[in-house]
Amino acid sequence: MFATIVFVSSGLARAETLVCHVSYGGETLILRAQPVTSPYGVPVRAIGSYFLFRMVFQTDPPDLAAIKLYVFGEREGQPVPIHQATYPYPPREQGAGYGFTGLQAVYEPVRDGEIQYWCELPGQRRGRR
Repeated sequence: MFATIVFVSSGLARAETLVCHVSYGGETLILRAQPVTSPYGVPVRAIGSYFLFRMVFQTDPPDLAAIKLYVFGEREGQPVPIHQATYPYPPREQGAGYGFTGLQAVYEPVRDGEIQYWCELPGQRRGRR
């Protein structure tokens, strides 16, 4: 589940959280993801009636550490990949106010749809729009 914040047992420290700002149809959703040890069980999140968004945040093992973002279009009941981006972990801040991804726009030509997103690790945030 993307909206869950996990607290360490001491209650004082919060686990690192990937935050993505996803805009579609005039609405912006803020999605959150915690680190996973395996990318295979990470679900997709429906955005509107067509797009699916997936956030894979893997910090261990170090040789596989990365942040992978996927946008799918749903066609005939099946997800079809239309965008994938991979960033090293820890990511390098872009410094333009749109986190480490910069502002991304993904277009779907059949339904003429567009989804925009940008992602950040709040502890690394420099500037924000």
